[in-house]
Amino acid sequence: MSRIGKQPIPVPEKVAVELDGLSLTVKGPKGELSRTLPEGVSISQVDNSIVVSAINSKRKSRERHGLSRSLVANMVEGVSKGYSKKLEIVGVGSRAQVKGKNLIVSAGYSHPVEVIPPDGITFVVENNTNVTVSGIDKELVGNEAAKIRAIRPPEPYKGKGIKYAGERIIRKAGKSGKK
Repeated sequence: MSRIGKQPIPVPEKVAVELDGLSLTVKGPKGELSRTLPEGVSISQVDNSIVVSAINSKRKSRERHGLSRSLVANMVEGVSKGYSKKLEIVGVGSRAQVKGKNLIVSAGYSHPVEVIPPDGITFVVENNTNVTVSGIDKELVGNEAAKIRAIRPPEPYKGKGIKYAGERIIRKAGKSGKK
């Protein structure tokens, strides 16, 4: 039995949960999320909490038990609080700006790179170098932040590029020069 999976998920007062077999819809003050959980688990609502349990003790069922519980917990937290990821742009001339809903990143290429957000994702830029990706779906927020970081990943010699806030870049020594 999964240690994560056996913990009940508390549901805040402002969040409504609808169960239909393995389909789950969570509505809250920030929005609405729905997902179909994988087979091998059962989900039930007890008082103000959601309980996810494995149907049997087969390997696939046990593997999906903790995963399903985490997915449901992320949905509940997303519609009540939301998620955000912060990125920092390091380097001379590298900057970002929001134009409409789109994010335009100048990261040292010959052209600016435009990132179009999917539904439910918003970009906020502070000081031209700090980008915040926010939304209610944790998976979508993380994927969009990773796409922005992939435009110009931080390099190990000078640390230039786009990195997550608080990310530590392991630096390398440059050439030692002639002796």
